[in-house]
Amino acid sequence: MAHILIVEDEANIRRVLRKVLVEENKSLIISEAEDGVSAISSISKLTFDLILCDIKMPKKDGIEVLSYVQEHAPQTPVVMISGHDDLETAVQAMRLGAYDYIAKPPDLNHLLQTVRSALDVQTKPEKSISKRPPKKYTMVGESEAIQVIHRMVDKVAPTMARVFIQGPNGSGKELVARAIHHKSNRSDAPFVEVNCAAIPSELIESELFGHIKGSFTSAHKDRKGTFEQAHGGTLFLDEIGDMSLAAQAKVLRALEEHKIQRVGSEKSILVDVRVVAATNKNIKEEITQNRFREDLYHRLAVIELYVPPLNDRKDDIPLLAQYFLAGLSPQKELHPDAIKALQTINWTGNIRQLRNVMERFHILSEHQITAQDVNLYTTLNANP
Repeated sequence: MAHILIVEDEANIRRVLRKVLVEENKSLIISEAEDGVSAISSISKLTFDLILCDIKMPKKDGIEVLSYVQEHAPQTPVVMISGHDDLETAVQAMRLGAYDYIAKPPDLNHLLQTVRSALDVQTKPEKSISKRPPKKYTMVGESEAIQVIHRMVDKVAPTMARVFIQGPNGSGKELVARAIHHKSNRSDAPFVEVNCAAIPSELIESELFGHIKGSFTSAHKDRKGTFEQAHGGTLFLDEIGDMSLAAQAKVLRALEEHKIQRVGSEKSILVDVRVVAATNKNIKEEITQNRFREDLYHRLAVIELYVPPLNDRKDDIPLLAQYFLAGLSPQKELHPDAIKALQTINWTGNIRQLRNVMERFHILSEHQITAQDVNLYTTLNANP
């Protein structure tokens, strides 16, 4: 039986959270704390499997509770509960080790999926030697576009369905793929990424399927391919639209037969792999131009997800900017006028460009990043 501590100063919110959790799983044990001091007192005496913690509370706030947990019970995942005014602090809490954050009023599906995922961390065999929960791949943002992706990931992740992700460069396709793996039943198995655009066509087959010694000039020893390396886990084929037609045919065969052959070998090897693929290209156009196999597309695209460009989700820029700044030291403030200036920029490089620009602002600005800094230093940028 899992034991959850709800730390929240508003009694009605504690009551709602308790009701939702118990209706989902009647075997749960729920404890409550109305402020940070009573929460720390409970944590010092009892062992909890999960802590749901509000940020703004009397006596001691959620960040102080999180810090205590990180020092005294680092194996316990902490999910922060934040009002919209607290989201920047919630993002910072992620940097400090929080498992996740949930905005008020909570999306119940997101809440329950997060609770399931966090409790799953606690039931894994390695719990006793783990010093903190595994890295959480968080898609930062509260826009409707990101909420749609969250809901889709929550539904798709526990299944075996193959997922095909489309979106422009730098928009976060890899992050979505990692979130799917992290929330799946394969999360304790390997996540292996292959950038199909970065591997020469003559080497892609060896990269995917491996080779045996002597199969070609530079094959000095046997080598496992990424399909074997990802056995039991997830294989992420990034920029699959750049893969040659010959390699596509062999990937299709591997998906159909669940087995592969190393280059130079006649022996078949069974593989248990969930494939998630992504591309920045218009895949329907690629099929029309005979540059991508339609049968492979239908094999891969059981579920399709689209990650929008940053220009289509500028409401998320304040949270994203604060998130990137929170990972830099020393801490610097972001003036509200600077946020407004950021939202006027044409982000052709998407999230990747914003991350790089925020690092530049951090280096070149003084104690506070201002609108003047944004206007001055953004012009230095060369789009990736």
